[in-house]
Amino acid sequence: MPGRARAADLGFLALCLSAMQYLGFRDYRRVVVPTLAAMAVCAIVTFVGFDGIGFQITYAAVTALLAAIGTMFWMKGDHDRRILLVVSFLSGACGLSFALCGLALLMQGQWVLGAAPDNWAERLNSVVAVACMTGLGALTLSLHHLQAQIELKAETMTDPLTGLMNRRALNELYGDRSFGPFMAIAMFDLDHFKMTNDVFGHPVGDQVLCRFAAVIRKYGRSGVDAFRLGGEEFALVMSRVTPEKAHDMASRIGVAFGTEVVPTHRGPLRSSVSGGMGFGSIAGRPLNEVLAQADAALYAAKRAGRNRVIAQLPADRPDAGPALKTA
Repeated sequence: MPGRARAADLGFLALCLSAMQYLGFRDYRRVVVPTLAAMAVCAIVTFVGFDGIGFQITYAAVTALLAAIGTMFWMKGDHDRRILLVVSFLSGACGLSFALCGLALLMQGQWVLGAAPDNWAERLNSVVAVACMTGLGALTLSLHHLQAQIELKAETMTDPLTGLMNRRALNELYGDRSFGPFMAIAMFDLDHFKMTNDVFGHPVGDQVLCRFAAVIRKYGRSGVDAFRLGGEEFALVMSRVTPEKAHDMASRIGVAFGTEVVPTHRGPLRSSVSGGMGFGSIAGRPLNEVLAQADAALYAAKRAGRNRVIAQLPADRPDAGPALKTA
């Protein structure tokens, strides 16, 4: 009987630690130390003859571990809340059945047993625990599979060098969107980047790319998404902004990047960036049209001398006027 109690504690401790690792909790001592302490107390009271108290301690420890598992999944999980609700419910139901076992021994004053306990709570627990643990096992496997799919998708949509989203992510998020009058795209191209690679080397070029990614990431907020399209090309998709505010944000990014200094073997390196703006319209425009407009404005900025942001509103907008330019 003592071995059965310790095995139960160890089994649910392993389950709890697995849940903590899966959900990103790293303070294992908060679970391991109390569980080992409960096991030690259980062993002592059982050794002196009070095996009934030992079972009660075991049931209390298992109940606490299951409650912790359910709480962690509900608080920290990032998946479908309906799945997590079922996980939490099963953990809670299983924990409650163990709590009833301990409560039944306590109510009957069974401090010394001499044999495995046998009462209504034990019989209920044998059914509930098997059913709940089977369900938890199946759901845990499903969650692991779902997590693997999410991580794989995130990898395919993330630029490995800068950590920004890539062109595939841009098409995934905005390919079916209609860009309205309060949406805009800023396209950026680092000036003379090929020369930077040729003169300073590709590792320095990578540092420059990461510096610009850090600058553009600072302007991220709800409704603003940053992407690296490839090479030295980046894009910023902005929602719920006026054309003037969108252009101002892109211009501030260019100014901020101009202050960045990358140390090299040839001395400090400063770089600049050119930008072009594309805007949605009242009738709505697809992603490819807005990108094409931003790309055309970008090349106009390059022809005008670089280190500037140029924007031109679509002709079908009533607020269309002269091109906005920031040098």
